[in-house]
Amino acid sequence: MKIAILGAECSGKSTLSQALLAPLATFYPEVTVIDEYLRTWCNAHGRPPQVDEQAHVAHTQAQRIQQATAACVVADTTPLITAVYSDVLFNDPTLYPEAIAFQRTLDVTLVMGLDVAWVADGIQRDGLAIRQRIDARLREVLLAHKVPFASVYGQSSQRTEAALTAITHASTKHHAPQDSGQPWVWVCDTCSDAACEHRLFSRLTQSSMGR
Repeated sequence: MKIAILGAECSGKSTLSQALLAPLATFYPEVTVIDEYLRTWCNAHGRPPQVDEQAHVAHTQAQRIQQATAACVVADTTPLITAVYSDVLFNDPTLYPEAIAFQRTLDVTLVMGLDVAWVADGIQRDGLAIRQRIDARLREVLLAHKVPFASVYGQSSQRTEAALTAITHASTKHHAPQDSGQPWVWVCDTCSDAACEHRLFSRLTQSSMGR
């Protein structure tokens, strides 16, 4: 099982990746998290990568995910995030084909909502406006290429529970017969409106708590 956690900067990807370790370990004999290589690159170079360095970041992240041998792999970001940033920041869409192809090899794609506070983090973050643009573009790309994904909202344990519910739902669909219907989508497969998705997720959460 390979689970991808995607999202713009400061959207809770790393926090959720670590939070999923313990609960997933009850289902899989070994669970590992593949950290975001971009952070390692930025710390080593003292700056974010430029347009001609983006492909290296994307390829290294993909390689690390591919080489993981644990029964369950949680990837804190995939090459698709690098491709989206290259598009939005440098107007360079050339990384999309490989990134989309790689994304399709993964079992579950979770997209983080923007309902967590933005916190400055030195050289790796560009600000609230960029975070919103990246989030919107990421959803547009996933929907345009019909890559199934689940939007995850909530604070702390609520977000972890929401992610686990989406993983369970997605893995059930993933292992269903091929003629069982359309690819899974957790909250919204017709638009990239995060606010719309958040409203629906809130209703589902309230309904679940009421039972």
